[in-house]
Amino acid sequence: MKLEKILTICGASLFVGVALAAFIDDHGPVSTVAEALKMRDDTPVILEGKITRRLKKDTYQFTDSTGSITIEIDRKDWNGVDVRPTDTVRIQGEIDKDWLDTTIDVHSIKIVP
Repeated sequence: MKLEKILTICGASLFVGVALAAFIDDHGPVSTVAEALKMRDDTPVILEGKITRRLKKDTYQFTDSTGSITIEIDRKDWNGVDVRPTDTVRIQGEIDKDWLDTTIDVHSIKIVP
């Protein structure tokens, strides 16, 4: 009986681990902030620019040569990357539109060498 519970818990944790994994293709076309602001909700997007300031806990201002947009980066999506406002980064995520704002939900981030 106890062994069954342990096996069930182990099996469930394997499924959770698989569900959290994702394919990240950061070799797609890079868009600009101006282009991203015109995209539809849930559109995948890759941007290069700078994170210029923190707005809230997981919310930041991202800027490129065409403008600025609010981005949201959850703690798990930083993947140990430390970023300064002077660093150029590549972010990959999806457009999140609501009635008043367009933001980007970031899924991956890396510093551009």
